[in-house]
Amino acid sequence: MKLPSLKIGDLIADIPIIQGGMGIGVSRSKLASAVANEGGIGVISGVQIGFNESDFETNNKEANIRGLKKEIKKARELCPKGIIGVNILTAMNNYKELVLTAVKEKIDLIICGAGLPIDLPELVKNSASKIIPIVSSAKAASVIIKMWDKKYQYLPDALIVEGPKAGGHLGFSLEILNSKPLPSLIDILKEVLLAIKPFEEKYNKKIPIIAAGGIFDGKDIAKCIKEGASGVQMATRFVTTHECDAHTNFKTAYLNATKDNIQIIKSPVGMPGRALRNELIISLEEANQKVVRCYNCLKPCNPATTPYCISQALIKAVNGDTDKGLIFAGTNTYKLNKIVSVKELIKELVQEAETALACI
Repeated sequence: MKLPSLKIGDLIADIPIIQGGMGIGVSRSKLASAVANEGGIGVISGVQIGFNESDFETNNKEANIRGLKKEIKKARELCPKGIIGVNILTAMNNYKELVLTAVKEKIDLIICGAGLPIDLPELVKNSASKIIPIVSSAKAASVIIKMWDKKYQYLPDALIVEGPKAGGHLGFSLEILNSKPLPSLIDILKEVLLAIKPFEEKYNKKIPIIAAGGIFDGKDIAKCIKEGASGVQMATRFVTTHECDAHTNFKTAYLNATKDNIQIIKSPVGMPGRALRNELIISLEEANQKVVRCYNCLKPCNPATTPYCISQALIKAVNGDTDKGLIFAGTNTYKLNKIVSVKELIKELVQEAETALACI
């Protein structure tokens, strides 16, 4: 059975796979354009995207705006016809400026997580950019849709439903993330599908649901499609590709990961996250540290009490310092064993998914 295309408004991706946005700098124009060229949806992470700009430390806001413009333009040059999106965290202090920048650059879609993007419809008004919130529960999906319905008479162009097995910041409490078994992505997916049904009927419009978090192979894709998802979002698998924008050391850390060194951490912004255990994580467990530099990037962050700067830690990792940098990673990272091209990866995933769908 052939995999269905993913339709988000007037955008049609032949392959129903969104490459998840990974920051800082892990998914930029090179990776996003490679995925889009293969028929999927490529996503640039907008988190501190200007970290390579010369004035990043002294003029952070403008450096990030400039960096985002450059990456979108590079992606368009590398992939003139594919679908390119950006992932912008709602919790970022420059969230609005980055969204407006992406809209001005005529980005195809904007994905927002880490909070409720209440004013997102207003920010993309009179543009063709699609907006896609990330949610981890039917309750969060309902809250966003009800607010958008009441204030803007606007439904999300799609929803990404992210389960607890994802990498990076997670929309679940530490208690839930440390419980066994973890909540099922499929169960959450079904709950969201049920919660959005009244709004779909009211507007006579389908809201595509994208399943995310722990999806590793074609069998996982097929299972999500069977249960009602219109597509999937995958991030971890795309790190170990030649086109991934991260340093080779970052990719090697993924290849060397074991099941036991993938752990839940408490992010300095107060949110739980999943990362690879390394010297940084061990040092944080053994002693209190103090921030020596703050970029004022995230709203929940308090430099007076936070143990380390998450921006500095993520930048170190993406630039190759995998001992003292923070390496966000998904639950299934330990299954990776080689670096492949994006073309090879997507071909493998499609073949596995179509074989699995034929057996369902």
